[in-house]
Amino acid sequence: MPTYDYLCDSCGHKFDKFQSITARPLRRCPKCGEKQLKRLIGTGAGIIFKGSGFYETDYRSESYKEAKKKEEKGAAEAKDKKDTKTKTTSEAKPTKEAAPKKSPDNA
Repeated sequence: MPTYDYLCDSCGHKFDKFQSITARPLRRCPKCGEKQLKRLIGTGAGIIFKGSGFYETDYRSESYKEAKKKEEKGAAEAKDKKDTKTKTTSEAKPTKEAAPKKSPDNA
């Protein structure tokens, strides 16, 4: 259940109220009693769904996601370097050429 911010236009009283998503917004100010209360739009807390079908990793922070990308990029670069090193090593090996056959004329 989210926490909503409210502000009374009559007396300026500002407060938070823990309510269900389906609950109707409050209208009467608890301080002055006037029907001048408005629900404010705020960032609030994130909603986390629990149960099967919802994963904690779906709600990772941006810093975690950036670190994960850097880690994956570093691993990919290391693999590319290893592949390149293997290729250059195998390419650098000289191949044995067949010695020219001696013909009876050269003997």
